Amino acid sequence: MQNNPKPKNARPSSQRLESLMVSMVHHELSRSSLLQQMLMPATLAERFKTSLQFTNIPYGNMYAALDACKAADYVVLALSSTVEVDNWGDVLLRTLQAQGLPDVVTVMASNPSLDVKSRTGIQKSLLSFIQYFVPSQNRIFDLHASSDRLNALRALSEGRPGEVRWREGRSWILGENVDWRDGNLLVTGVVRGSSLSANRLVHIPDFGDFQISKIVSAPLPKQSKGGIGMELPSLLAEPDSSSADSLVSANDPDDMANEQTWPTEEEMQGPGHITYGDDGLPAAIKGTTPKVVRRIPKGMSEYQASWIVDESEDEGGEEEDDGEDKNVATEEDEEMVDLHDDEMESEARKSVTFQDLDVEEEEKQFQSWRNRGREEQDDLTFPDEIDTPQDVPAQTRFQRYRGMRSFRTSPWDAYENLPRDYARVFQFEDYKRTERGVRRRAEQELGCVDPGVRVTVYIRAPQEVMRLGNKASFVIFALLQHEHKKSVLNFTIQRNTEYDETVKSKDPLVLCVGPRRLRVNPVYSQHTRGGGKGANNVHKFERFLRHGVTNVATVYGPVIFGKQPCVLLRETSDPQAPHLVATGTFLNPDTTRVIAKRIILSGHPFKVHKKTATIRYMFFNSDDIQYFKPIQLHTKHGRTGHIRESLGTHGYFKAYFDGPINQMDTVCMSLYKRVYPKWSELWKEPQGQLTVDSDAMEE
Repeated sequence: MQNNPKPKNARPSSQRLESLMVSMVHHELSRSSLLQQMLMPATLAERFKTSLQFTNIPYGNMYAALDACKAADYVVLALSSTVEVDNWGDVLLRTLQAQGLPDVVTVMASNPSLDVKSRTGIQKSLLSFIQYFVPSQNRIFDLHASSDRLNALRALSEGRPGEVRWREGRSWILGENVDWRDGNLLVTGVVRGSSLSANRLVHIPDFGDFQISKIVSAPLPKQSKGGIGMELPSLLAEPDSSSADSLVSANDPDDMANEQTWPTEEEMQGPGHITYGDDGLPAAIKGTTPKVVRRIPKGMSEYQASWIVDESEDEGGEEEDDGEDKNVATEEDEEMVDLHDDEMESEARKSVTFQDLDVEEEEKQFQSWRNRGREEQDDLTFPDEIDTPQDVPAQTRFQRYRGMRSFRTSPWDAYENLPRDYARVFQFEDYKRTERGVRRRAEQELGCVDPGVRVTVYIRAPQEVMRLGNKASFVIFALLQHEHKKSVLNFTIQRNTEYDETVKSKDPLVLCVGPRRLRVNPVYSQHTRGGGKGANNVHKFERFLRHGVTNVATVYGPVIFGKQPCVLLRETSDPQAPHLVATGTFLNPDTTRVIAKRIILSGHPFKVHKKTATIRYMFFNSDDIQYFKPIQLHTKHGRTGHIRESLGTHGYFKAYFDGPINQMDTVCMSLYKRVYPKWSELWKEPQGQLTVDSDAMEE
């Protein structure tokens, strides 16, 4: 909160009185004369040569309290000596603490029935309570004592309000008088904070952004010997059509410009045409692929031989005992050779044979495996595991997913397959440089109204806004250049420790940031250590917002300059009693941040022989195995491998790993897809009770 700065050539005198805006949030009204004076709109403290402008916030009006405390120089918290602060008061204090409080003066309502001993104990208890939310508080003023009443006024009149970081370089006006005339909303008040420009937009909470028509002076009546005189208002500023901000907040997508074309069959078979095999991989040039000699028992067919684990695969390139070469480059295809009778028995012991089960037995074993109990630790270590559906092919169910060799380093094109909403947002080439330029131009702009001047601002707003004039506080906030444009916003947030309900990604919440309140469906992702982007700016999607972990919430919203605090609220049946879900700070407007949702398909090692194993229950048909064959496998015990070939008709496949695996291990395949938030809307205070569908919220 700031004092109204004086002109440099002015000297303090009894005729020039500073004006301080003080917001009062009272827990219990008192009959003391001081508190009665504080509840009046304006109070003249003649002893301290200061006029105090009070804004009274009744207990139970959440959003009026938030708006008033954003614009106040001081916040007076009036606590009761007999009634404890309820849950609503606790949520309000936590929310005010998160959004940024100016200097706070805490008073205890007068209660003549208390004796001196009880009064001292209650003061200590209230001080301990308020220091949890405002650590800078060192005393509580008892309005029953005359000395404390005087000291409370002295603290408000002679103190210098501290700075609130997010308000630096911004201006705002508390509406003393609000009227509507000839298509314009007239707001009269004192310019506070920084200089007010007619070229910039102003934000009215719960209604949106509007343009300024003009700014005229609004001097106070003067006392003279002949009576009360009135100085005529004069024009102070008008918008410049060449530099005034427009109300355009989003781009108009050009569907034809974003249309994607595919190459024709003739273009694909042009020069350098590549032939692909059945597995989707480029076929090798004829004569360059060596022939592999597979040693099988005599009389075994090629289909039966596919289930045999090759000794060459198990040994990983080591020399065999008999000294024979594993690969013989003679023909392109695989050659089947018979073994002598004396070798069949020894090879059978090294082989893993397979018997294809019937459908009923396969389903019985699968359900027995799927219903196995999983410990809590496994669920925390692998929270993204899902079961592959049996009725839908995996390549259809997971067609939007892709495999990544390394989540942290593998490249991901940030402009690939973007949704339509991305065509509507604005992107910064260099956000930090743009912010510096915006603030520099705001300081150097001519024709602005200095802070401390009483003005009437003509705003091009509908008459509907007039209904806000009867509220406890009517505040308009000036925006910086470009702060009306929509982009992709990222916030670092942490859950409220007192809120225990489940918070999922894309749950509807109310985002309070700066002067705005937006209805959003944020998407949560991991926060990279140090706040950087990492090697590829890919960040893991989080299904839930958990306690004790710093996450990044991504939403669509108007551009923000500066490290502004944010608050996430969840609406309840009472519009003025939301739940505080999370608090945090604005991070950046990064449209290239890739939020990748991970799913893990798990399979069971059915047969194991050293580094090779037969895996089941990850897929249920051979087509899916061929489709996902290029993607790397991993196990819960740290082994990595890949699919060699499909086996049978029930989705079994042979896999080879970088080391011996255990049959009690679990084979996993990680798949990723990019996720996006939903388009945000301006939050408007409901008129009456709000009904929240808990079932829909869970969905």
